[in-house]
Amino acid sequence: MSGLQMQRTFPVSPEKLFDWVTTPDKLLKWWGPEGVQIPEHDLDFSRTGPWHSVMQNSDGQRFHVSGQVTHVNAPKSVGFTWAWHGEDGSRGAESHVTFTIAAAGDGAMLLIDHRDLGDDEVAANHEKGWTSTLRKLEALLGQAA
Repeated sequence: MSGLQMQRTFPVSPEKLFDWVTTPDKLLKWWGPEGVQIPEHDLDFSRTGPWHSVMQNSDGQRFHVSGQVTHVNAPKSVGFTWAWHGEDGSRGAESHVTFTIAAAGDGAMLLIDHRDLGDDEVAANHEKGWTSTLRKLEALLGQAA
């Protein structure tokens, strides 16, 4: 099973960063790769339980992903399962994501640990998606500082 880890540092406090990765109105501003819209969602990582989102690209293609928030340890970490849905609505293979936040100098570090991704190709596709998504968060938090 493949996985990936990505780390970014932001010029905000750990508490503020945790708020940006768990609160629905803030999470929706950066969730999903660049160029996608989120027309449907239940994105609240501030509590355990189910979540889902639909990502829609500029061509109108829709991609449904869902899971369960498995733990919330404010302001240090949040974990959730992740599975894409097929065209027939069935959930595919499940992976697990953990956002870990820690103080880093004058700011805060976000570590994304996405495990159980199957093969290297699946991991590479997720790495592209998370890289694009993190660019959106970096732009927002650079403005918020």
